[in-house]
Parts: sequence; structure tokens; C-alpha cells
Amino acid sequence: MKALLLESIHPLAESILREAGFEVETRSGALDEPELITALQGVDLVGLRSKTEITPAVLDQTRLTAIGAFCIGTNQIALADAAARGIATFNAPFSNTRSVVELAIGEIIAMARRLTEKDSSLHRGVWDKNAKGAHEIRGRKLGIVGYGNIGSQLSVVAEMLGLQVFFYDTDDKLALGNAQRCDSLDELLETAEVITLHVDGRPGNGGFFGAEQFARMRPRSLFLNLSRGFVVDYEALRDSLVSGHIAGAAVDVFPTEPKKRGDAFESPLQGIPNVILTPHVGGSTEEAQEDIGRFVASKLRDYIGRGTTTLSVNLPSLTLEERPGGRRITHLHRNTPGVLAKVNSILAEHGVNIEGQLLNTRGDNGYVVTDVAQLPEDAVTALRQMPETIRLRLI
Repeated sequence: MKALLLESIHPLAESILREAGFEVETRSGALDEPELITALQGVDLVGLRSKTEITPAVLDQTRLTAIGAFCIGTNQIALADAAARGIATFNAPFSNTRSVVELAIGEIIAMARRLTEKDSSLHRGVWDKNAKGAHEIRGRKLGIVGYGNIGSQLSVVAEMLGLQVFFYDTDDKLALGNAQRCDSLDELLETAEVITLHVDGRPGNGGFFGAEQFARMRPRSLFLNLSRGFVVDYEALRDSLVSGHIAGAAVDVFPTEPKKRGDAFESPLQGIPNVILTPHVGGSTEEAQEDIGRFVASKLRDYIGRGTTTLSVNLPSLTLEERPGGRRITHLHRNTPGVLAKVNSILAEHGVNIEGQLLNTRGDNGYVVTDVAQLPEDAVTALRQMPETIRLRLI
């Protein structure tokens, strides 16, 4: 089988897939839709990060079996369309959490101490030693919008540094340590002196933080966005910074980002004092990228080799213990009543003894993995011809 890895994925991923028997091609940059369709001809697995988009058109014109998002977000992938075609998708929901948290903490300290301005002055040959506008973060109130894997870990680390932590999440999340939950976003904005966004990429989050939200923030507070570029109105942020209402900002993600290293970049936030701009590197540490490469490549390998879908973002999650010898049937189907009975009836009619079996469902899809000692070809044909079948694989 063939795999294509895009966007400079860590070499460990290539190594894991090659050891599993894949022919692997790697590319450093992202591809647009026409380029991707051409590159994926004859390819079974594709690995990407945040800039390459897997659209329905890409899925229609390729033969993909699985997709690996070597990052947290999956909004660049048409997940429902992939599931409808029986294409499993995996991501790395935990691997770069610590890296993003450490960047957020570092930027909060840098903004509170106005370090970028001091650094810039010295590089210009100006000695500007004074304490005006420089503060400790101890005792300050940190407001976290989005209390998922990153937000909750940031909560713990920030509290250890002496910050008072408040958070808001649309889901009912357990507060860690001494963190305090706010009942609304407005309450959080009016309470905290530092606001940091850690929301996911669902379409409903688009543009939710704009002029109204910046106006509700406390005067001379700090703002960070290390989540998704499209959730913030950066023109409104610029206005708040220029007016002095917001004292500093750190931004790692942008609505439109260059495809590859070295490309030109423009933002309304460029050239404003005490603004830290980073090129989407929140999870870009060597440790995080190595772990992401290991995690996602292992998930792809296990799906192809054993039919395991644990932590898949678009298919039912299932792991069936391996049995020596025999054959394994993976059957992805439309989630309608009686499918398992039909599968087992077909196997029984062809004299096939079931040695192990597990079923799980998720939304419109069901997934059953069955271990058998022998499997006649006519039984396989009958399973493929079931009207509910989306994809049948033999391992």
C-alpha cells in the first residue's frame, strides 16, 4: 500500500509506516485541491497537518482508505463525507498539549513584562531601562475560553505560577485545582485581566470574538489566541490595541496562512507595540512533533493491519483482540437494525465459524470486526453485496 505524508510531518511517522510495509512518499508543503487530487492517485493513506484540505471532491477522485491529521484540529477534513465512503480519520488530540500551554505561559509573561519592546529597543541601540508598564503575573486573573485538553492543562500550570484562574466553556467541565467556572463569556471577560482562547474549529466558532467582546474586556488587559484564526476579528483587535484598551496581544493563528515556509505574510496586527505574532507554532516543538508522528502513524498502521478504530474522529471506536491465524473481516455499514444478524447469517450459510466479533455504532455508521478460521470467496461477495455495506476489508 502507498502513503503520502505532507507538510513536513516528523520522520518517525515515515519510519513506522515503512516498517509496516508501506511505500511512503513525503512532501514538505501543503497542496491545493487539484494538486492533491493528482498526488493521491494510487495512494491509500494520506497524512497532513492544518493547511491541506481534504474536500468531498478529493474523496470522490481518490481511493483513500484512511486519513491521518498530524495535529489536533480536523476541520480541514470533510469528516462526514470520509465516513460515508468508509475512510477512517485519526488525529492527535493530546500530543502537543504541553507545547501549546508552555507557549501561552511564555507569552503571558513576555507581554506582562513588555519584553518584545525592550528587545526591539536594544536591537536598535537604545537603552530603555524602566519598570513602567511591566508587571508580575502572580496574583493576576487569567480567563480561559475553552476548557478542553489545552485549556485545562493551562489552568493547572498557571495556578502553579500564582495566577487566579477563571474559565468558560459551553460544555459542563470539571474545574481543576482552584479554577472557577464562569456562567457566561461576558462574566469571564469582565473578570479576567488576561484572556486566552482555546476553542475548537467547529464552524459555529467562526468570528465569535470581535469588537463587542474586546470592549467588554477590562481596560489594559492582555489577549491571546492560540486556537483558530477564524474565531477572532483581528481588525477589531487592532482597534482595541491602538486605542490602548488592550495592553498587549499574542497571536499564533490567522484566518489565512501561507502554505509553506518562506511565503509572504500580512496581518493588520503587524507593527503594533507589545504584540507577539508567531507562525502557527503552538504545537511545533520537536517533542510534540515526534509524539504526533508516532501517535497518528501508529493509529493508521493499526487500522490497516488490524481494523482498530480506537480514537477515530469519524468512525465507531472499536478494538478486537488479535487471534493467531485465520482471517479478519472489517465491515463498515449504514447503522440500520438487523445488520449484524445479516452478516452472521451470511457467514453461517457459507459454513464459516465465528471465532471473535465486536460491533460498535456511531451516528449513521456501524462497524463490526469479525475473526474467522476460513472465509470462502462467495461469502465475501455476499457481504459486499449487502445494501447496507459501505466498505468491507479483509485482513
